[in-house]
Amino acid sequence: SIHKTNVVLGSATPSLESYYNAKTDKYGLVEILHRHNNVQMPEIELVDIKDKYKRKKMKGHFSDRLLEEIDLAIENKEQVILFQNRRGFSPIVECGTCGEATQCPSCDVSLTYHQHKKQLRCHYCGYQMAMQYACLSCGSNDLDTKGFGTEQLEKELNALYPDLKIGRMDLDSTRGKYGYQKIITAFEQHEIDILVGTQMLTKGLDFKNVSLVGVLSADSMLNFPDFRAHERSFQLMSQVAGRAGRFEKKGKVIIQTYNPYHNILQQVSTHDYVSMYNEQLDQRYAYKYPPTNKLIKITFKHRDYNKVERGADWFAKSLRLSFSKNVLGPEFPGVARIRNEYIKHVLLKVPNGQSASKTKKAILSIKNSFMSVKDFRPIKVILNVDAY
Repeated sequence: SIHKTNVVLGSATPSLESYYNAKTDKYGLVEILHRHNNVQMPEIELVDIKDKYKRKKMKGHFSDRLLEEIDLAIENKEQVILFQNRRGFSPIVECGTCGEATQCPSCDVSLTYHQHKKQLRCHYCGYQMAMQYACLSCGSNDLDTKGFGTEQLEKELNALYPDLKIGRMDLDSTRGKYGYQKIITAFEQHEIDILVGTQMLTKGLDFKNVSLVGVLSADSMLNFPDFRAHERSFQLMSQVAGRAGRFEKKGKVIIQTYNPYHNILQQVSTHDYVSMYNEQLDQRYAYKYPPTNKLIKITFKHRDYNKVERGADWFAKSLRLSFSKNVLGPEFPGVARIRNEYIKHVLLKVPNGQSASKTKKAILSIKNSFMSVKDFRPIKVILNVDAY
C-alpha cells in the first residue's frame, strides 16, 4: 500500500486462503489451464500396499508396480525421482525387550537413526550421539528400527540396482558447500539414475529426462494431526508429481498407500484441485477454521512444566471471558518439549466479520494483565496471527 504496487502470487496448488480470496474477489484470478508447450499431465496410479504386503509383492518398501515402472524407465534411459518426506535411516530405534526408544535429552521426541554416520540425532535441537548397540534402559541387545527415511530407501535401491547410480537429496546430503547444487547438476547431467529425496525435490526443479515419480508413503502425510494436513498432502503430492514428464513425453506417477480410496488421493490422481478445495472449505466452514475464520495461535514456552501449565490455563480462561466458545486449548503439541522448553498452545478462532481492532485490543489487554503477574512474567508468549 505504500508504493501502490501490484503483487502476483503464482501457484499450481494455491493455499485454501489464497484461492478463497480470489473466489471472493479480494484477489484477481488468472488461471492457466494447460502446461507449458501443452505437455500432458502425468498419469497417476494409486498402489494399495496393504494388498501388496498381503500377497507378498513387496521388496523392502517397494511394490512390484513401482519396481516394474522403475525398470521400464531405466530401460528407456530415463530418470526416476522417489519421494519420502522423512530423512535419516529410521525415526525410531526400539528395544525388543523393554520397548524403550532412545529419546533426546532436551526434547520430547525419539532420536532418528542415521546409518551413514552411525549416529542417533534429534531433528529438533540437533543433539547427536553414537549409535547404541545395547538398550540404555535394560542393557538388551535386541534393538530394532521402526519406520523408514531417505537413507534406508537409498540403501535398498543400491541392493536392488547395484549397477545404477543412486542419489539422495535431503537436509543431510546437502549440508556441505554447494551440496544442493552439486546434486542438482549431477542429476541434470544424468550422472544419477534414481534420486531419492524429501520435499526439497517438490518445487522449482525442471528435469527434462524424468519420466517416473514414486511417492513411497502417502499415508504419513495424510495422518498428520493438523487441520491443514489434507490440503498440504494434496499440495506436496501434486508438486512432486509435477516433476514427471515436464517436456514432450507424458510422465508416470506411482503413489503407494494403505488407503487408495481416500478422497485426497483420488483428487490427486485426477489433478482435481477444485474438488479438494470445495471439500476442505466445507469442513473449514463447519469447524470455524481459515479461510472462513481467522486463526490466532498463542504459544507459551518455559523450562518449568508447571509454570507453563498454570500460565496457559490462566490465559485461556481470560480469553474465554471475552471470546467464549471460540477458544481451543490450552494443549501440548505433538512434541511438547524442545530445547528443554515446555510448549503449550491456545487457539483463538475469530469470525471474519468481527472487528480486528477490538480483537487485538482485547488480546493485548489480557497479555498485559498476564505479564503483570510475577509468576507468569518469565514465560515467553508468542502471538501468531493467521498461523500457517
